[in-house]
Amino acid sequence: MTVALILIISIVSTGFLLWMFERRWRNRHRQEDNPTEEVPEECCGMHITCEKDSLLAAVSKEIEYYDDEELDRFAGRSPEEYGEAETEEFRDILITMRPDDIAGWARSLQLRGIALPSPVRDELLMIVAEARDARLKPVADAPLS
Repeated sequence: MTVALILIISIVSTGFLLWMFERRWRNRHRQEDNPTEEVPEECCGMHITCEKDSLLAAVSKEIEYYDDEELDRFAGRSPEEYGEAETEEFRDILITMRPDDIAGWARSLQLRGIALPSPVRDELLMIVAEARDARLKPVADAPLS
């Protein structure tokens, strides 16, 4: 009788533990399949592109101003129409920005219909590419375990 009782208790406790682990596993995978809408401050590394670093206006529809409201007067102009002084105005804003704000600024300009002058656009792309490379380099240089 005691052997049967011990056997039943061990089967029930094993079943309970398996049920708990299975429930925990399902909850974890459910969260991965349905991530929350919050965008982390830092890039999580789980996506090909981070919204914070993306230059695509389609990533975010929210216009964010970077103390550059004066640039709204350039909306609708093509990159070839800018004079040297106007190009320098864009360049001055670009070089005084924090590096982690540059991609957001470019996205904001796209949403506002402001095209960058060609030389400034090339500089912006180079800065963003260098920042991405610098952020990815420590991962690439990490030793394999």
